[in-house]
Amino acid sequence: MSALSTHVSLEQQIARWREFLRRRAAIHGTDVDELEDHLRSQVNTLREQGLSDDEAFLVAVKRMGSLDAVSREFAREHSERLWKQLVLPAEADDAGRSNDLLWVLLLALAAAVAVKLPGLFGLAMDDANAHGYLRNASLFVLPLLAGYFAWKRGPNLVSIVWMALAFVAAALFVNVYPFDRSGDTHWLSVIHLPIALWLVVGCAYSGGGFASARRMDFVRFSGELAIYYVLIALGGGVLSGFTAMMFNAIGMDPGEFVGLWLVPCGAAAAVIIAAWLVEAKQSVIENMAPVLTKLFTPLFTAILLAFLVTMIWTRSPIDVQREVLIGFDLLLALVVGLVLYAASARDSQAPPGIFDALQLVLIVSAVAVDGVALASIVARINEFGFTPNRVAALGENLILLANLAGSAWLYARFLRGHGAFAVLERWQVAFLPLYALWAALVVIAFPPLFGFR
Repeated sequence: MSALSTHVSLEQQIARWREFLRRRAAIHGTDVDELEDHLRSQVNTLREQGLSDDEAFLVAVKRMGSLDAVSREFAREHSERLWKQLVLPAEADDAGRSNDLLWVLLLALAAAVAVKLPGLFGLAMDDANAHGYLRNASLFVLPLLAGYFAWKRGPNLVSIVWMALAFVAAALFVNVYPFDRSGDTHWLSVIHLPIALWLVVGCAYSGGGFASARRMDFVRFSGELAIYYVLIALGGGVLSGFTAMMFNAIGMDPGEFVGLWLVPCGAAAAVIIAAWLVEAKQSVIENMAPVLTKLFTPLFTAILLAFLVTMIWTRSPIDVQREVLIGFDLLLALVVGLVLYAASARDSQAPPGIFDALQLVLIVSAVAVDGVALASIVARINEFGFTPNRVAALGENLILLANLAGSAWLYARFLRGHGAFAVLERWQVAFLPLYALWAALVVIAFPPLFGFR
């Protein structure tokens, strides 16, 4: 074996060790760096004594002790860390974190201001302009979020220009097109534009590219962002409720302030704050991923199975109206997201277990539901012709079906011991650009293709 291939093999082993260690409950990212430095020092010492790379790595890991033991030791030494992470920055880099927080607060304020900016040009947030606000909702905040990650990751100038052009093009398409406000293509643009632009945010998160190795990190980030955002939204709902109660108690109606200022501005700013919380407090929330996936996987599996049994028993076909199509697409997308999030939280080196079998049942159930939905869409198209909603749903369901069917096949191989879990991970994340590209196609091509109706 050449020196280069041996070095690569050693680096792969260290990378796997680091990834497994990073998933331990009590160990922070800086602790992983410290332990990796210690491991590399041990490996270098053993190599100088004449051991091969593989032998040096195994002996060094053995000397450091089991990962569970290391995790427990860190838990004992840093039992106070959890609450400190929630409210205090690390002492070693207080200034850097405070500066980071300052910029995040400024970006959050900018997102809140962006929501109200159209009002300066006579576009009040009322019923007459509601559709324009809906189409531009993602443009109020996602460029700022991408800018935050561009600042954190430092991509090259070419990547920054391409990302900026993507946002400019999106703004032009959704504002120049002569949409029929009650038409299907308008609502399709409202739904699909955030999906397409989320890929741009993913590029910024990954430092300018979107290589497969970083896609799973972005999946994990997206799931954790959703968790934080829901928590913030729940708090915002309580705040809005108490605001209304207090002002009503003195004979004043705060409905306009809550509806036109507090809720929309807070919703935009919360995206930036939630993203910062994921970045700054990652080790606090990351252990929720296994809990959430193990909680919701059996629930969604039961719901899908119950739906299939009920449909077969009653022989009731799916009603493929617009709201129903959107609902089924969201359900299947949620299942794909749940599978992705479960994969991001799983140790890829662990052997298959009962939860993996449950994941396979969930995926197979989703494939069956997707197949039924596709059959209904195709039958509807044959009977009544093409509409924007049906074509959009057809494309999305085909991509979902390919993703889920391939995932089911790879999961089955993994459970039988005929494939590695890493292959399944690569298959799942390979579809992320496809979803974003299809969403971009719906936003750009569908309106003129269907006469903006």
